[in-house]
Amino acid sequence: MTELASKQRAKRPEFRNINAFKDLTTYRMTPAAWVSILHRASGAIMFLLMPFIIWMFDTSISSEISFEKFKAAFNIGMLGLPGFIWKLVALALIWAYLHHFIAGLRHLYMDVTHRLSNEFGKSTALVTLALSILLTLVLGAKLFGLY
Repeated sequence: MTELASKQRAKRPEFRNINAFKDLTTYRMTPAAWVSILHRASGAIMFLLMPFIIWMFDTSISSEISFEKFKAAFNIGMLGLPGFIWKLVALALIWAYLHHFIAGLRHLYMDVTHRLSNEFGKSTALVTLALSILLTLVLGAKLFGLY
């Protein structure tokens, strides 16, 4: 018993909180951390833009006149803002939906398969980021009339 008590244990690593003023500029987050933060941000964006989503849906399906009003909001503008700004809002909504959906599928897959290694987390996070950005660029090109 005295032998066990006299042996020194290896010192465990000490984890501390990040100081926002000193450490945030030098702290390097992993891709999985970025996906997690962006997953929360995209959910918040979709929640905050819910009135805009409801307006878009209602205006686009009510009648032919309201659909023309809907198209005019994106081409000419409304509420004193040009159509370009409304297209950017729609583009942010497109990104939020795509990223939230893809990151949600990633989380579900990891929960179901119990694959929780660092390598798997990093690779799926990079795929999530790449897919959400790529699909947003494709749909954004369609939104802005590039094809």
